[in-house]
Amino acid sequence: MAIVLSFFILFGYQYLFVEQPQEVPAEIQQTTADNAVEKPASAEQQTAAVPEITNKTEQTVAAQEKVAAPSRPALDITVDTDLYTAVISEQGGAVKSFVLKKHTEENTADSPGKQLVRTDDKTGFPLKFSWGSLVPADSLYDSSTQNIALSGANKDGKLVLAEKGANGIAVERTYTFSDEKYFIDMQVKVKNTSANPLQGAPEIHQVNSPFQHAVASSRFLFTGPALYVDDKLQEVKAKEFSEGPKVFSGNISWAGYQGTYFACSVAPVGVTTSTFTMEGTDELAKTVLAGPLDTLQPGEEKVYNYRVFYGPKKLTVLSDAEDNFSKAINFGWFDVLAKPTLWLLNFFHKYTHNYGIAIIMVTVLFKAIFWPITQKGLMSMKNMQKLQPKMVKLKEKYKDDPQAMNREVMNLYKTYKVNPLGGCLPMVLQIPVFFALYKVLLQSIELRHAPFMLWITDLSAPDRLMIGFDIPMVHGIPVLTLLMGASMFLQQKLSPTTADPAQQKIMMFLPVVFTFMFLNFASGLVLYWFINNLLAILQQYLINQKTKKAAA
Repeated sequence: MAIVLSFFILFGYQYLFVEQPQEVPAEIQQTTADNAVEKPASAEQQTAAVPEITNKTEQTVAAQEKVAAPSRPALDITVDTDLYTAVISEQGGAVKSFVLKKHTEENTADSPGKQLVRTDDKTGFPLKFSWGSLVPADSLYDSSTQNIALSGANKDGKLVLAEKGANGIAVERTYTFSDEKYFIDMQVKVKNTSANPLQGAPEIHQVNSPFQHAVASSRFLFTGPALYVDDKLQEVKAKEFSEGPKVFSGNISWAGYQGTYFACSVAPVGVTTSTFTMEGTDELAKTVLAGPLDTLQPGEEKVYNYRVFYGPKKLTVLSDAEDNFSKAINFGWFDVLAKPTLWLLNFFHKYTHNYGIAIIMVTVLFKAIFWPITQKGLMSMKNMQKLQPKMVKLKEKYKDDPQAMNREVMNLYKTYKVNPLGGCLPMVLQIPVFFALYKVLLQSIELRHAPFMLWITDLSAPDRLMIGFDIPMVHGIPVLTLLMGASMFLQQKLSPTTADPAQQKIMMFLPVVFTFMFLNFASGLVLYWFINNLLAILQQYLINQKTKKAAA
């Protein structure tokens, strides 16, 4: 009962009490990265300090006037590969659109590709570059081409964006695209063309919105700014920076914006200390990845290199990359078990070509591994059930002497060689495996829009059998979820218990509670639970039959 109630507390708390995504105003006031970045206080962090810049300097005013009145309209450059189609603007060198070709918005035949840039002209676009106040983020560049198409033998392509500022700084940004990778190399050259030393810090600006609308099953999955700093993953919820900028400094491997299935991240290459600043809300997060302050002498040039990742959070895609990008896939405490479980899912899928069948095979495999210890636990519970009448008599006999009653109960256990914890320990051993599989099925992009059979066409979405008319609240019949609840009820009926009749009646409500909670869970998770229940019922049935034969 303790184990089951633990599950109830876990799921029930997440379902009922985790706060909903906050509503935010449609328009969010933009602020400059210079105001967002704060100076780190510690001595170690001062190597990454960004200069404090005000809007009162003549250079800033001149730069703002230049941006406010561009000499010509900015052109858009289209980059087309086998994996994505991107649109990059000459205005700021920003990414205006990034559509994945192998992932769609919805699970329909006519759905467009997955769009990772979900902001607009009003809120701003990601991947802009600034160098202090001397190179504004919205600088107008001249592009080397207006179209890049990569496919077949043409595997790599480059886009060069050049800008010579009126304040003595020349900037050249070079994007290098690959037809076979979601990773983009970005090099920025900053040259002092003036007769005076100039100071500035490189800054990458991003503006991001959630990749998808919030649903019930994703309320407790993370979406927002994230970074890997000093060998630790940091996922920052909006409530931590909604009332003011939040700053991280240190050895940042990568930083950006993460969702359950997709990511937009940037890794500074060859930099040991950086600063990552974030502000905004759940619906619109603005971040700045800044390097240390640099001083350029007249004629001197500084080169900054970055590795950009806009794509799916798929372990096979990220595991071969440098800069710890694979750390973005976070299964929490059970990561050490979850990643081998994900590998098993992909292994079975390679032969079955169906993730639903792969889930069943993984469930059967885990059940087979734990079958012997589960068998011992169930047999122990069965023996405990046999001793229940004797224990009731002992409690009546020694109801006024608790110490004597405990002593006689222990003697009873020794006489019949029963371990009172024998039924619980095997279940405890399986809990980490369950949670590991739970995390995998809930977070893995492999299950997104993955069909199983019949009405289950998306293992990452709740199962619904549509019957021609709308059903309030659920919209369709959750057939698999109802079968899971029924199997859980049958399993409880068959399982031995030492609880009194009143407790047994209370426990019979748990299948109803679990069915209600699982209504909006991913059908892949429900499928796992259903198959696991069926295997547990089979095992209990075999034990009951064995016990009957032994008694006869």
